[in-house]
Amino acid sequence: MLRVGLTGGIACGKSTVGQMLVARGAHYLSADELAHQLYAPGAEVYDAVVDHFGREIINSDGTVNRKKLASIVFPARIGELNAIVHPAVVAAQKRWMAGMATTNPDGIAVVEAALLLEAGAQKDFDKILVVTCDLERKVQRYAQRMGLPVESARAEVARRGAVQMSDQQKSATADYVIDNSRSMEDTERQVGLVWAQLQDHARSRGTGSV
Repeated sequence: MLRVGLTGGIACGKSTVGQMLVARGAHYLSADELAHQLYAPGAEVYDAVVDHFGREIINSDGTVNRKKLASIVFPARIGELNAIVHPAVVAAQKRWMAGMATTNPDGIAVVEAALLLEAGAQKDFDKILVVTCDLERKVQRYAQRMGLPVESARAEVARRGAVQMSDQQKSATADYVIDNSRSMEDTERQVGLVWAQLQDHARSRGTGSV
């Protein structure tokens, strides 16, 4: 099993690239979706998060209101939240990859995580793939995704980006970089090239080659 960590800055198109890899045959896990599960009442990190940040982050149905939580933690207290959530997410990622290795030992498992490098989880992967894009494209995508005016989106991208490594820093640690600043066709072309190389690495591991 080849373990690939997929990461990048806010609104760079990580999930889009992830789905392009899935279409080519990759197994895929979103750390963000995994965190949603861990925030559920009775789940691993729910009590710790509520105890630490207060019951004002709770919806009427008992679930965590992640928008309220984000407004509290960004940017000054994000380290406190990460200290609670990251160990549980990383452990769950490892369990998932171990399961994939058992069911499909010759496959390629991709874990998408925005803060993969910040969490120090790169050591758990064989290859790191970073998605980048220019600032204006990030702002446009975030505004569209969240239904925000452009200037509000710009402020939020800056606020969230302040607690992450820059695209340049992430790219410096990467085995592969995909620039998602241009057309979908161009991104598909880059993903196709990376996928071919990942398949070569997966086959090499399966045959015992270095």
